[in-house]
Amino acid sequence: MTQLLSLSRAARLAGVTRSELQKRIRQGELTTFEGEIAAADLLRIYPEVNLEHSGDLERVERIKADALPRSHQGEGILPDAQVLIGRLKSLSQVLVQKAAALETAEAMLAELDARLAAMAESTDPNTAVCTREIQAWLAAERHQLARRSAADSQARLFAKDTFLRIMAANVKLVPSGHDFFVEGTESILDASVRAGLKLAYGCSSGNCGACKARVVSGEVYKTREHDYVLSGREKQLGHILTCSNTAVTDLVLKAAEALAVDDLPQQEIRAGVRKVERLGEDMIQLELQTPRTQTLRFMAGQRAHLTLEDGAGAELPIASCPCNGRNLHFLVRLRPGHRFSQTLFHDLRQGQTVTVTGPNGRFVLEEESPEPAVFVAFGDGIAPIKSLLEHAVSIDVIESFHLYWAVSGLEGQYQAQWCRAMRESLDNFAYTPLVDARTADVLAVVASDRPEPDSSRYYVAGPAAQVRPFADGLTGLSVSPDRLLVEALD
Repeated sequence: MTQLLSLSRAARLAGVTRSELQKRIRQGELTTFEGEIAAADLLRIYPEVNLEHSGDLERVERIKADALPRSHQGEGILPDAQVLIGRLKSLSQVLVQKAAALETAEAMLAELDARLAAMAESTDPNTAVCTREIQAWLAAERHQLARRSAADSQARLFAKDTFLRIMAANVKLVPSGHDFFVEGTESILDASVRAGLKLAYGCSSGNCGACKARVVSGEVYKTREHDYVLSGREKQLGHILTCSNTAVTDLVLKAAEALAVDDLPQQEIRAGVRKVERLGEDMIQLELQTPRTQTLRFMAGQRAHLTLEDGAGAELPIASCPCNGRNLHFLVRLRPGHRFSQTLFHDLRQGQTVTVTGPNGRFVLEEESPEPAVFVAFGDGIAPIKSLLEHAVSIDVIESFHLYWAVSGLEGQYQAQWCRAMRESLDNFAYTPLVDARTADVLAVVASDRPEPDSSRYYVAGPAAQVRPFADGLTGLSVSPDRLLVEALD
């Protein structure tokens, strides 16, 4: 029987990224069966499977740990003891089934050998000769099979898959087909948020029931009690709260997802000021943290309206990844006579409260499109672009990224360290800083780098006076409008 692997599991087994596998699928090197890859095909492309991560995967994991925000700092990678026992029991059942199947196959081969021996005694000389040839071939194959090393590629793949199934469970969502891993002691909901997916939820603490989903197949373990009461009928149908359960085995889960900006509800959250960091004389990074029971649901690239305790407010792009909706980053420039920015620079202190309302905007990532993506930021347009890029790395779908950041003066590169961290940590990420470049100059650089401009997707953000002429220039280079998304910040 052909062993099929989900795209996420196949990527982990081979030690490569999902986008690398998707590239090979598009090139015809790998074939998928209802979104899954045959183990034999994976081994054909990646014959050297081992239990260590490859350098590529290590770099991707490092960028997520070092350059991107994380929601589970300090949490171990081992699952809860009860979950670990459940996974071992599940795997033992699989091994018993495979052992039984192997014994049955051995018995069938022995029976076949006996029947061939009987046929070899036939009075028909031709039949006897052919039968002995088949019998000799079968004996040689069985002997070779018995001598095959335990380091055989199929055996190593099975060993690594078994190891990964102990450490993490794979969850597939229907009807979207999205999948993600549940690791350590995290809940299914937390794991989905970390993976950049947008399951429905409200309080995330078991009170509202908004994260209710139905287990189609697989086993879960309740990690905490919840106040929301599931009816007897719902329990019978397999409904759970994703915020209060973890995955014991691989799951198929029927759950509601926000697939478009209109699917996200408007939210109002009172967040606390976690940090105010000066990035320059007139630029700060504001870090807000929402309560544990209220995580802002938003899509990368969207905006939120911030209201200070004195009533001053402003709508700003969120400059962080939705994979960590409790910790929100905003880049704020000091503007003369602007009450909101003046308060932030001179009076705002750690621990004060800021009301966050949103999300707003349609400058979001085309998550189902794996083509190379070009991100162009003019000045403070780096804020929504930063969110898009962090999310793109989190979901690991896009084949390659190229960031162009055009600023006025070297002091304008207040996110240069983050840009360099991305470039050093990701093999498929390129970064081109542009200082004092006109819009036409930026367009010329991008056009020079991309001889087939319509083969990429473009995300452009910054002042309207720069992004709109740039977008017009791209369409003049035969870039289709459906491959171009623009965010004018003023």
